[in-house]
Amino acid sequence: MGTRIGAIPGDGFAAIDEAGASRESLLCGTEDRAFKLRHMLLKRSLSFLMEAHNGISAKIVEESGFEGIWASSLGIATALGVRDSNEASWTQVLEVLEFMSDATSLPILLDGDTGYGNFNNVRRLVRKLCQRGIAGVCIEDKLFPKTNSLAGEAHDLADIDEFCGRIKAGKDSQTDGQFSIVARIEALIAGRGMHEALRRAEAYHRAGADAVLIHSKKTTPAEILEFAEIWQNRCPVVIVPTTYHATPTQAFRKAGISVVIWANHLIRAAIGAMRAIAERIQRDQCLHQVEGEIVGVGEIFRIVGNAELEEAARHYLPAGAATRAIILAASQGRELGRLTDNRPKCMIDVHGQPLLRRLVAALNSAGVRHITVVRGYRKEAIDLAGISVVDNDDYASTGEVASLMHGFDRLGEDCVIVYGDVLFRRYVLDGLLATEGEIIITVDRLWRQNPRARLEDRDLVQSGDEAEYDGPLESPPLLARIGGDLDPSDVTGEWIGLMRVRGAGMVAFKQELQALDEGERRHLDVPALLQRLARRLPVHVHYVAGDWIDVDTIRDLADARNFSRGP
Repeated sequence: MGTRIGAIPGDGFAAIDEAGASRESLLCGTEDRAFKLRHMLLKRSLSFLMEAHNGISAKIVEESGFEGIWASSLGIATALGVRDSNEASWTQVLEVLEFMSDATSLPILLDGDTGYGNFNNVRRLVRKLCQRGIAGVCIEDKLFPKTNSLAGEAHDLADIDEFCGRIKAGKDSQTDGQFSIVARIEALIAGRGMHEALRRAEAYHRAGADAVLIHSKKTTPAEILEFAEIWQNRCPVVIVPTTYHATPTQAFRKAGISVVIWANHLIRAAIGAMRAIAERIQRDQCLHQVEGEIVGVGEIFRIVGNAELEEAARHYLPAGAATRAIILAASQGRELGRLTDNRPKCMIDVHGQPLLRRLVAALNSAGVRHITVVRGYRKEAIDLAGISVVDNDDYASTGEVASLMHGFDRLGEDCVIVYGDVLFRRYVLDGLLATEGEIIITVDRLWRQNPRARLEDRDLVQSGDEAEYDGPLESPPLLARIGGDLDPSDVTGEWIGLMRVRGAGMVAFKQELQALDEGERRHLDVPALLQRLARRLPVHVHYVAGDWIDVDTIRDLADARNFSRGP
């Protein structure tokens, strides 16, 4: 293979030959994406572009280690649910490209079809692509609207001189000197033969194309390799081996090909995977069997950068600007038997959704967005949208306060703390948030109507003036005692596992947690912590009349499934 000559004399890439290794090393360090694509076209080694069709697929391409992205018109059109026949307008394609460009640092070469019209359309397209940081565009010598090269047999080609005008217009309009225009030759697709393909390649090269893409739909690479042999790298050659996919890549290296495009494989893979999962869920009417076969929601959060958003929120939002929540969900729930063999009880299905998802939705609906879940048993199963997580890996030998300590840094200045196995009506949470006080607990005054209530329950509460209390008051009653050793005549309700701490109450709450010795931190439960707090400062009680349930047993689960159907 001889010296490879750049398409435009004096563009800074006059020649890269066998002595150009140091030049290549220099170029690979640049942050200019158009510069990187130009280098991929001109360097002596073979480069690869992988298809992407939206922001998430662009991120996946980058994480997979590719040097650049092919923004496939077929892929983008398919993702939009339309045909690859210019049914998506060029401005709609541009909008998708903007998301892709924002999502990745890789150079993007747009599959620009015919340029969406004549020379004037190409001029405007190129200017807009440069504005959005797109590294280059590939335009094909066919007529608008285009027909996909692999569809049908009738492919009308553009007049050579007219297409050369499109190339010149594009080069004259680029605002980035390293932006690349790749001229795609469809002569072999249209059955015009090798002579016509070479004639067009020479004309497009002279018109200023930075590379030529020679396309074929044969199942062998014979005509592609013949073209490369005759062309002799007068300018870089790009290929798309979709139909001749069995060809060893080494054959392309030997032929001096510059760039190979894997043109449509991610969109095809996505369709197959989505269809298989959709059909499975429709057949099974259940999610349990497919959950282990698809990526977790947490992986989506990782790819799109949720962690950066949380960090930015901590940096830019004023402290205490929003109510937070900590959900204690580390326990297994052994009373539920085999249902929790592979997942914690907070992830048990309740009428089509995990219990935890219902709890998160209730918090969100009341305006609580910053939610931290303390995981423990089978922590990998807790993988939901809209949450962050911390882990109590010692969950089996520690209590609730130990789990709470893992979320200590997430308490903020205003925080709802709730057990992960509780469901309640929306108004229950609204009432808690509307109640005056700096430490408030929600208590069910109808606890005696609960057939499973026991006097030894640790959540039983004694407070004052509950008889007439029926919602937020200026001075709600105060907690006197909580625990399983109350006289039956003193019990005024049952704490439902939901509380709010804020302001000066949060300061005292944190101080109480920090004052615990190691043994207390490991084994104390939340009711015992509340009892300690009530001795030194007011703990207010927000009373409700039922409309909640905690899920501890199979019977509770049946009740919860009926409960979830209610208003």
